[in-house]
Amino acid sequence: MSTHSTADTATREQTKAFFIAERGYWRPWTETLLDVNPGFLQQYARYAGHPARTGPLTPRMVELIYVALDASSSHLFASGLQTHLQRALEVGATQADIFDVLHLVAVQGVASVCQASDILAELTGSPDAAPAIDTPLQQRIDRVGPAHALPLAQLAQRDPGYAQVLLDFIEHGRPEGGLTPAERSTVQLALHACFTAFNAQAVRQIAATALAQGVPAAELQQAIQLGAHLAVHGTALGATVFQQVQDGKDATAPAAGR
Repeated sequence: MSTHSTADTATREQTKAFFIAERGYWRPWTETLLDVNPGFLQQYARYAGHPARTGPLTPRMVELIYVALDASSSHLFASGLQTHLQRALEVGATQADIFDVLHLVAVQGVASVCQASDILAELTGSPDAAPAIDTPLQQRIDRVGPAHALPLAQLAQRDPGYAQVLLDFIEHGRPEGGLTPAERSTVQLALHACFTAFNAQAVRQIAATALAQGVPAAELQQAIQLGAHLAVHGTALGATVFQQVQDGKDATAPAAGR
């Protein structure tokens, strides 16, 4: 570590304190950046903290969205999940809230399956001998599908048994209590809007559902913005490997942090 003047040390400590206040953590990669590019930390903390600091969502909802984003199979970021799950509990989230969010995480991938089934149907037409969707199943599709951005018609026609068990999971796989329908829509919007698994068709449907449920547009905008700075995990990886190279170590990066 290089020697710093008293003034430099004070500036470094201020930068570190500001970052921790804004982001709630300090990791080895942030220490590297403090040495190499402290301006990054200062500006990143302001940028990344802005949506949570200034938006209308409650701290509970902000943390639950972060739990969803870090737990999502498109990200699977354990250290961030631990940080935000702990914070969620501290600001009033219940166990049912947490596992409701994790249920939504499990459902996330089905939207792409439904969209791909629609594309297959466009290319091949409906199966020749496929029966019409029976009325009870159609009623379930009409009730459940829009809230989860699931265009289930083609999937249900081609494989009604799959549609049935999927709907069972969506309707009965979540915990008792937990999120309100509007809160579930807000979390789902964040999941589908995040660059790690962006799904424009699902974003459009879920945003429309949320607005119809009375969720203010400002809350939806905040939910969308909360996902952007997951991209810093690439920076964290790069800074970690850079330090390992500098130290003559194998460049195998451990989990970083957000």
